[in-house]
Amino acid sequence: MKDQFNTALGNLIEKLIDWFNAIIENIPNFILAILVLIVSYIAAKYVSRLVKKLVDKQIEQDSIKNALSRVVAVLVVALGLFIALGVLNLGKALTSLLAGAGVVGLAIGLALQGTIANTFAGLVLSFRKKIQIGNWVETTGYSGEVIDINLKDFTLKEADNNIVIIPNKTILENPLKNYSLTTKMRVFLECGVGYESDLEEVQRITKEAIAKTFDQVKSSDDVEFYYTEFGDSSINYLCRFWIEAESMLEKLKAKTKAIIEIKKAYDAAGINIPFPIRTLEFNNKLDLNASGNKQPSSK
Repeated sequence: MKDQFNTALGNLIEKLIDWFNAIIENIPNFILAILVLIVSYIAAKYVSRLVKKLVDKQIEQDSIKNALSRVVAVLVVALGLFIALGVLNLGKALTSLLAGAGVVGLAIGLALQGTIANTFAGLVLSFRKKIQIGNWVETTGYSGEVIDINLKDFTLKEADNNIVIIPNKTILENPLKNYSLTTKMRVFLECGVGYESDLEEVQRITKEAIAKTFDQVKSSDDVEFYYTEFGDSSINYLCRFWIEAESMLEKLKAKTKAIIEIKKAYDAAGINIPFPIRTLEFNNKLDLNASGNKQPSSK
């Protein structure tokens, strides 16, 4: 029993001596690995600032700038960690770490695929010069001013001041109409006049009223006027003209102004804008003295 104890103690002491010798031999590697980690940490800060400056002119959203700079910083630190493990001759540990990171990354990716998709969509949208904060856009049935683009969602403020939050993935996968890319918008105006009206006079008065109201319309010839149908109570027409505008709100204001001025011009010229009329005919005369309507006799 005593011999076995002495043998075990001897093996333990020999193992400790081997470990001590290995530590002494690898002290330079430890120092070098620590230096690599320190350098990578310092380099991550400078690289992060550099990336932020480079994307500053390309991206207006501060949240996306910060996210990009942090991602780059993490990659630099991770690279330093891998180099440090290689210096320490921990190749197996490095391989196991990479394999474990791959499995964990796959699991996280499957669990958060919606969130990750929105994040990448946010990065793509942030680099699109045709979609900027302040633009007036229309997409997925909503129309409004872009007030924020971040890594999660796309935020619009509608004309009625309601806030609409749309996932970035939805914006990227659906058509988007940007009214702010051009400085001109066309106003459509539909109306109708009475059948007794002089149609040529109506056309002239309408085009002149619009030309006098808007500075962008140089003359009445720039106003398009088309009669479209014989309606139930009126002869209907379509009027179109261009204005300098970049948002749907400006277009609505211009349409309102045009309606007011056209109504004034019609009133001055005696032109009637009829409302729908319905004529009801009763071919069967009602007999008030019918037996069914007689009052019951009193007893």
